[in-house]
Amino acid sequence: MVGATDEPRNLEEAETALDALREARWYAVQVASGCEKRVKTNLEQRIQTFDVADKIVDVKIPHTPAVKIRKDGSRQNTEEKVFPGYVLVRMVMDDDVWQVVRNTSHVINFVGAEQKRGTGKGRGHVKPMPLSASEVERIFKQTAEQEPVVKIDMATGDKIIVLNGPFKDFEGEVIEVSPERSKLKALLSIFGRDTPVELEFNQVEKQS
Repeated sequence: MVGATDEPRNLEEAETALDALREARWYAVQVASGCEKRVKTNLEQRIQTFDVADKIVDVKIPHTPAVKIRKDGSRQNTEEKVFPGYVLVRMVMDDDVWQVVRNTSHVINFVGAEQKRGTGKGRGHVKPMPLSASEVERIFKQTAEQEPVVKIDMATGDKIIVLNGPFKDFEGEVIEVSPERSKLKALLSIFGRDTPVELEFNQVEKQS
């Protein structure tokens, strides 16, 4: 008989979870810079602690793939945040879950419409505004389809010194960066004239 009573309860819980998924909307939450992952972890713990998993159903940090070029020329697969300083939360908004999210460490506020204070000075309360269906679709489509972005700590205008090769110890200025080829062009002073030279990333070092 125990199994017979458990089955309706399980069905009821499943239906409740489905209802929450239907009602849940995505909200953008502003967080302290560099604390996106910490906020996600803390919030997921608080969801369990306050037993609101039926109302806060997902926490995401949208990101796209990236490839970071190291100084030795090797490549490291990594991720790049689409919206630095923001975490997306899918939830059924009410006062309780608002408090759970808002009081999470390093959370600044929901993105929404600021409500003017009735009296006195200072900022009013921010009313959280859910993201539109089209915004949500665009964000997650972008993260799913984005080609890896090649990143390197080198940019046009940087001063560099050549570490090896025929131009060893020459100093110059970067005029073009080609991450996909792991190469750059720099103006080096050769025989008293600025001459563009193509170099490998691992042949140069950025000067501070």
